[in-house]
Amino acid sequence: MTAALPDPSASAAVLIGTSAYVHLPQLPAVETNVADLSGALCDPTIWGLPQAHTLTVAEPETPAALLDPVYRAGARAEDTLLVYYCGHGLRDSDSADLYLALTGSRDALGYTAVAYTHLRQAVLASRARRKVVVLDCCFSGRAARTLSSPNALASRAGIDGAYVLTASPKDHVALAPDGERHTAFTGELLHVLGSGVPDGPETLDLETLYREVTVRLGSKNRPLPQRSQENDVGRLPLVRNRARAVRGTTAGPVMDAEVEAAMVSTGLQLARLLRSAGRHRDALPVLRMILQASIPGAEGDSITVHLELAELLTETGQDQQAIEVLENAFQLTHKRFGPEAVTVCRRLAELLQTAGNHNQACEVLRHALDSLEKAAKPPVSPAGAD
Repeated sequence: MTAALPDPSASAAVLIGTSAYVHLPQLPAVETNVADLSGALCDPTIWGLPQAHTLTVAEPETPAALLDPVYRAGARAEDTLLVYYCGHGLRDSDSADLYLALTGSRDALGYTAVAYTHLRQAVLASRARRKVVVLDCCFSGRAARTLSSPNALASRAGIDGAYVLTASPKDHVALAPDGERHTAFTGELLHVLGSGVPDGPETLDLETLYREVTVRLGSKNRPLPQRSQENDVGRLPLVRNRARAVRGTTAGPVMDAEVEAAMVSTGLQLARLLRSAGRHRDALPVLRMILQASIPGAEGDSITVHLELAELLTETGQDQQAIEVLENAFQLTHKRFGPEAVTVCRRLAELLQTAGNHNQACEVLRHALDSLEKAAKPPVSPAGAD
């Protein structure tokens, strides 16, 4: 049986990129790094992380601008927290520590940047069971080294499952090739995420990603990445292997509505089968992927999927997210009102009442009653008609 992927609905990612500097060389590839990595993580065929759970931090000017989003994401994430930084990595003239550059940082002056130890502390504060730090910057291997020290991130009290993947050894510079869309390290990481591993398993873990990126960089004589981990967390699956997902298929035109509708029905059946087998974490991304498809003219099917997803979220104790899903379905009931819409209103009102939002619950029920009355009224004949 394939090991379960991290639950996207209980995970979060923070993607930090600094491309524009006042005192340091510019790094134009950083902007596309962050944008394309965000797209890859949110792609349902790779991981399916909700966009609302993906925080992008562009051009941070202060330590708070860089670190606050990490603390916020860490407070939300229960399964996996992924933090990515791309920009200049600096060494301080008085220490061997790693510093992450801000837009106004100056070379060899650590106090103008963010010490990696502060980012490490922000990750440490999260309750997520698995924490992944990816650093694409010069001297980033210094961060990997800290995990094996007596004061390492994952060895602190209450910390379990930390993995650091870095673009270069501790005393080497990373590479941002001129004219290329991405930096060397992130470019290869995106390639592996997007193309997968042809001979690999159905899911890819961090160690597999590390090995594949290392091989690709080595073949181009570019700086090799480093990694450090605790509790063998690198063996846990992180993303789907797209090479396995598309094996044996050929490219073709965009599918028509009938085929897409059939896929929705099949996906819903698969999610229900997984749910009945107790594999809730596998069923959740399937349902989210169906909703992201946004099939034209399939509002009725969409309401059914919303209900299924909300029930699954409620069963796993994620009531607030269930409310958000049902609120989206509630908006669809203005376009199409039927038995499923009545169920949406009832379930949403129950959850709102449980959460103490009594006024909103009453409004939802009032909408349901008004819609039922309108549906029960016979059509009015035009004046003068027989």
